[in-house]
Amino acid sequence: MQISEAQGRATPSRPVAIPPSPRPRSTPSVPLGSRGPLDEEGKRRDLRKMKLVATGFLIGATVIFLLSHWWEVNAGPAWIGYVRAAAEAGMVGALADWFAVTALFRRPLRLPIPHTAIIPTKKDTIGDSLGDFVGQNFLAEAVVRDKLERIEVAARVGGWIAQPENADRVTAEVATAARGVVTVLRDEDVQEIIEQVLVRKLLERPIGPPLGKVLEGVLADGSHHRMVDLVCDRAYDWVTANHEMVLRVVAERAPSWTPRFVDELVADKVFLEVQNFAWAVKTDPEHPMRKAVDTFLIEFAGDLQRDPVTMERAEQVKQQLFDHPDVQRFIGQAWGTVKGMILDAAADPSSELRKRVRDGLISLGKRLDSDPELRAKIDGWLADAAGYVVRHYRAEITTLITDTVARWDAEETSRKIELQVGRDLQWIRINGTVVGALAGLAIYTVSQLLF
Repeated sequence: MQISEAQGRATPSRPVAIPPSPRPRSTPSVPLGSRGPLDEEGKRRDLRKMKLVATGFLIGATVIFLLSHWWEVNAGPAWIGYVRAAAEAGMVGALADWFAVTALFRRPLRLPIPHTAIIPTKKDTIGDSLGDFVGQNFLAEAVVRDKLERIEVAARVGGWIAQPENADRVTAEVATAARGVVTVLRDEDVQEIIEQVLVRKLLERPIGPPLGKVLEGVLADGSHHRMVDLVCDRAYDWVTANHEMVLRVVAERAPSWTPRFVDELVADKVFLEVQNFAWAVKTDPEHPMRKAVDTFLIEFAGDLQRDPVTMERAEQVKQQLFDHPDVQRFIGQAWGTVKGMILDAAADPSSELRKRVRDGLISLGKRLDSDPELRAKIDGWLADAAGYVVRHYRAEITTLITDTVARWDAEETSRKIELQVGRDLQWIRINGTVVGALAGLAIYTVSQLLF
């Protein structure tokens, strides 16, 4: 009856890796151990249904084999042998593939057969292998650099933030983050940093040399001339408005024996001379008095940088300034003032700060969109940063996978994975039944033709 021919066929290859579960994009993934009753119940029904279908193929092949074998033994037609051989091979294929699929998740018939219940017993090994696979194939520096180069991050980001509505969205998110950070920070801690770090650093650093260097730059640019003009204007205005004071001072300083009218004449003469001098200084940019002020300021800027006496006096003035009660009060309230300004500006969509952030984002986006050199530079920075991360921290990243898998319960892991992919694996049993039947039919046909 050629039964051995069907039984001796080679067992089809079995899948070793677990195929990914097809999941609609809109369906959120359920973490292992969490409860998603609606999602899990639907998958559980589908899995039971597919198991019944695959088992139905096995039962069908068994019934056909029994009937055809009985008919063949009882002088059935010649063609019934072909049906019997196909059904017999289909049973073998169905049983073999049932064993292969079941062995992934549990021990078939609870028998301690070696190399079964692969997922529960090899869970940690699978986690390690998965971590190594991800590290070698997804977190390799060359792969990450190539991916970043192909997606052109700078160009995409630039084109996106150049749109006003996107810039508004980013600005709002930045404002929300800024409010969160400012709110979370403890006022006393920030104030202590301001007082103990910033103020102390300012007190430790000499003020003379940097102040002298700044003054030199201002004098070199001629920016101080407007200040001198303002002082000269105010001096002339003050002299003009204080004629009576000049008369009173001259009268007080004059000898007691001089007549009053003589004192008035002298006072008027002094006032006119002072007023004319103030007018000349005000209107003549090349007046010697202005030159003398320039010379004094230049020498003072040099002394602040090189003269020990002047530098020491500048330090004393700085210390006196910081010790002043009003300055100490301002320092003590500095963080509260800054915090209030940040919170108010972040909460107000029309604030100048948010407008500047928004305009800056749009400007940056347009530059990234139109400047290939800038895009290449930013893409290079991103690639270097990503390369550094995967080069130095790839093991720590993949440890997240292996440690997570190691914490899973073995039986729960097996059940969850079967729930995700078991429905698709039942097609292996169905295909094994059909392919086995076709293979048995072919082998039986060839044997009848040759023998």
